[in-house]
This record gives sequence, C-alpha cells and structure tokens, in this order.
Amino acid sequence: MSLTEEERKDIVKYRVEKAETTFNHIQINIEAGYWEIVANRLYYAAYYMVSALLIKNKFEAKSHDGIIRLFGQYFVATSKVEKADGALYSRLFSLRLKGDYNDNYNLSEEEVLPRVKETARFIERIKALILQD
Repeated sequence: MSLTEEERKDIVKYRVEKAETTFNHIQINIEAGYWEIVANRLYYAAYYMVSALLIKNKFEAKSHDGIIRLFGQYFVATSKVEKADGALYSRLFSLRLKGDYNDNYNLSEEEVLPRVKETARFIERIKALILQD
C-alpha cells in the first residue's frame, strides 16, 4: 500500500488513539473478571501501537504473524526495543489466542492481571518511539 506522508501520519495517529482507547476498556473487564476479554484487549492495545510504529517506519504487514516478525526483526533484534518487550508482545499474542480460541481452557486472573501493568509500560515505550523525530 502506497501512502502519502499525510496519510501515513493520519493512520499512525489513529492507531495510537485506538491503542489507548482499547487499553482503557480493560478496567471494566478486570472488575467483571472477564479474563479472556482482558487478554484480548491487552493484545490489541499492544497490536495497534506496534502497527502504528511499523506504519510510521514504512513497514507493511498483512497479518498478526507478519507484524510480530517485522517488530522482532527491525525493532527487537536491532535493540531499538528491549528483548523483554518483544517477549511480552509474543506472550500477549499467545494469551489472546488461548483465550479466544481454546474451548477447553479459561484464562485465569493469575495469568492475565500481571500483564496489565507490563502492557501499560510497553504502550508508553512504543509511543515514545513513535513520537521521536
């Protein structure tokens, strides 16, 4: 997809806002004990922020796996992002898949709740990268 610089900036701004809005949906689901939904929203908040970072840097992916691969290759492997953040992003993806698609397993508070603060910090660090320049 060929974007003008203005289109790119608009999409990045939209994705950052969507990441923040998605993260804000988490608290009500924590209070209700909806751990699968919390895991889903954590992943998507991180996903929107990572996709904004990739778009800003003119990378294009057509799938979640593609975004994970590009993020790892161009940001984690090059130490622009800490390895722990790359691992967290992969962990969030796995939790979302387990919560969304595993019919024989329910996510627990112990699995999901610790990821909330980690994801909040992740989102802020990725946003800082986006805002550089």
